[in-house]
Amino acid sequence: MTRRRFTLGLAVVAVPLALALFGPLFAGDPGPRAISFTAGDGHWLGTDFVGRDVWRQVLLGGRTVVVTALAATALAYAVAVPVGLLSALTRLRWLEDLLMRPLDVLLAVPSLLLILLVAAVFRPGAVGLALLVALVNVPDAARIVRAAAGEVAARPAVEALRMQGESRWRIAGGYVGRSTLRTLAADAGIRLTGVLYLVSTAAFLGVGVAPDAADWAVMVDRNRTGLLVQPWAVVVPALLIVALTMGTNLLFDAALEKRGRR
Repeated sequence: MTRRRFTLGLAVVAVPLALALFGPLFAGDPGPRAISFTAGDGHWLGTDFVGRDVWRQVLLGGRTVVVTALAATALAYAVAVPVGLLSALTRLRWLEDLLMRPLDVLLAVPSLLLILLVAAVFRPGAVGLALLVALVNVPDAARIVRAAAGEVAARPAVEALRMQGESRWRIAGGYVGRSTLRTLAADAGIRLTGVLYLVSTAAFLGVGVAPDAADWAVMVDRNRTGLLVQPWAVVVPALLIVALTMGTNLLFDAALEKRGRR
């Protein structure tokens, strides 16, 4: 069952991931624009709202979604893991409050609302969008790291390591960190899916990308007016985003199930 799930996840995620990574290499030069929302005439998937070839936009539109989502997830954990570990291992209550209480305040604000509020002032690009998405994911991730690390830190083995004179950093990285890897891996699969949807939603609302950019989420937004006339301009990028998130979850589930059996 695990192998089937892994194979299915790999098959589902392979197409959007390949298009995102290698699509721009095969996109070629833009041809002359045709009539909006038409099919045929050399256009495999028809044309979009301004007469551009949909297939070429699909080849160009995945890299920003994938790279932004991966970068945001990595940045979120780069902050959340040390904060969560330090909060779980410290014996200073004031330090724990200093680390976690600001994150609790940030957690109280809806993620998309915070992104839209900041974007209304600063108008971020792709890098800014990755930073914003990472920022709104830090509180959740840090609390999960703290909870997982806190359970491990209460074990007698950690106290024994302290009595042996092991440094706090050695305990945090060598024992507590390794013991929480499975929990973090499970959270990473779910979080990456949420980040993909959040990045796509932000791009759908025009945050971080230009209104006519070659981006799968932007394609769904800008071409929805012609859905009944030329559906491929909306259906194809939407399916690619869904396949990317579903395939990622299946791969993480299969990997965790295999690790659990071991």
